[in-house]
Amino acid sequence: MNRGPAGRVTRSFTRPEPETAKRCTSGGPEGAPRGALRRFLRTADGVTIDAAYRPGTYTSDTSATPVVVVAHGFTGDLERPHVRRAATAFAQYAAVVTFSFRGHGASGGRSTVGDREVLDLAAAVEWARELGHTRVATVGFSMGGSVVLRHAALHPRSDQEHEGRTGAHSDAVVSVSAPARWYYRGTAPMRRLHWMVTRPVGRAVGRYGLRTRIHHLDWDPVPSSPVESVPLIAPTPLLVVHGDRDGYFPVDHPRMLAAASDGHAELWLERGMGHAENAADDALLSRIGEWAARHAGMPGTQEVDGGA
Repeated sequence: MNRGPAGRVTRSFTRPEPETAKRCTSGGPEGAPRGALRRFLRTADGVTIDAAYRPGTYTSDTSATPVVVVAHGFTGDLERPHVRRAATAFAQYAAVVTFSFRGHGASGGRSTVGDREVLDLAAAVEWARELGHTRVATVGFSMGGSVVLRHAALHPRSDQEHEGRTGAHSDAVVSVSAPARWYYRGTAPMRRLHWMVTRPVGRAVGRYGLRTRIHHLDWDPVPSSPVESVPLIAPTPLLVVHGDRDGYFPVDHPRMLAAASDGHAELWLERGMGHAENAADDALLSRIGEWAARHAGMPGTQEVDGGA
């Protein structure tokens, strides 16, 4: 699982759209997309990524509408009900881009479980900007939560991107139920996940039972961990969300992430919440969507209280 530099999406092309998705009648930096879009994006290392776009309802001016890019968890994809539910909640506050990580759903390639997935997220963020959105928030769950942290650290905003119309950088970052460090095996679900990723029979279970194609090679070199990435994210706004009943990663993980930010990150520890998208109720998803849109730059929204 080699780590390479994340770069621009080289090309996007149309895929067959579901009946509920209507083609956009205008787009690009000067246009305002009017309907849903479905595309295959191509990452910097040549992997095709299945992606979908839902326009926002806040304003017809695309450049004034923030967009939330959703990074799902391991074994998810953009068609999974829990991913669609999160996207629906976020659409109250912003346009939404969902996509399937490599090795998941209709995307190509094989999963590297958080390493080269940074390239997939970079392609999705750049596509959102190509559609005319100047303010982009990334929201990731579990594996996707680790990816949004690493992506934000690897893609700081440059001086050339001062207008926000280009580049793969994020304007706000939300990490939900993410690990702080790699190779954690302290819970039974994580021991099962490591078995699935590292054993041939486990990868077969992932492929045929969970529709997830997993790369057989070990990381070489080992990518920077989420906790190592957090100090590099500031001044981009960062929210860390975690449940106090998470069966995968106990609460020392979000506390490590928040501590690594040296006071920059906001931490919501949610009472009674389990792990990732399936455990996030509609009220929490709504609060996350409002926070992401507001901190990415949507004017006129009010503060909401964080978790308990």
